[in-house]
Amino acid sequence: MRLRGMTAVITGSSRGIGKAIALGFARQGARVVVHCATQIAAAEATAADIRAAGGEAVVVQADLADPARCRDIISAALNAFGRIDVLVNNAGMAIRQALLEVTPEAWDLVTNVNLKSVYFLSQAAARDMLLRGSGKIINISSVHDAVPMANNSVYCIAKAGLVMLTKALALELAPRGIQVNCISPGAILTDENRDRLADPAYRARVLAKIPAGRIGIPEDVVGAAVLLASREADYVTGATLYVDGGMLLY
Repeated sequence: MRLRGMTAVITGSSRGIGKAIALGFARQGARVVVHCATQIAAAEATAADIRAAGGEAVVVQADLADPARCRDIISAALNAFGRIDVLVNNAGMAIRQALLEVTPEAWDLVTNVNLKSVYFLSQAAARDMLLRGSGKIINISSVHDAVPMANNSVYCIAKAGLVMLTKALALELAPRGIQVNCISPGAILTDENRDRLADPAYRARVLAKIPAGRIGIPEDVVGAAVLLASREADYVTGATLYVDGGMLLY
């Protein structure tokens, strides 16, 4: 088990990619803090699945649209398990609007969840990691940190900022034993896009952009996350790993 003895905090892990990473980390021996913003029943189900397989998990609910709640998540993890070895900043959101429709409120909501909360969660987690001189921070971005998407500019801007956030934190924390990396998934089937991908015409347009010839599933991201969380990646920091079936090759 590559993560035995580690405690991992995974935001947005009640469903989708976050849930897959939570289950994958637990299979590798990690104790898991399952976070949700609103879907407490789904988060409890994720934790129950981990416990049923012999793992340890707790649930914490906090709305990352309010970055002040970041401390609550880290405090819950420390209260439950006494330490944080891995932080996966997976929670994210998008509001699809054309440029001329975006309001300051929409900007703040999307950037707070996708970028500001990541910074302050990482800050709070790093304070504990520095006590031991080791730790892993993994940020889940998107291929749209590199490729713009029409009518979704704020999301793309926030995700591009997340790549630079990863590099900046990696530079500052590398001398102190903490690695910070980013995973940028491509087209992954989740509840957020399931309805759109059910439309044959839309699905065909997406598939035409993926050399691998298929839509990804949340489990496709787990291997990369396990690697970056493990001690095998102690010499990897400031990197962005694209898990996209080759989408960016086009």
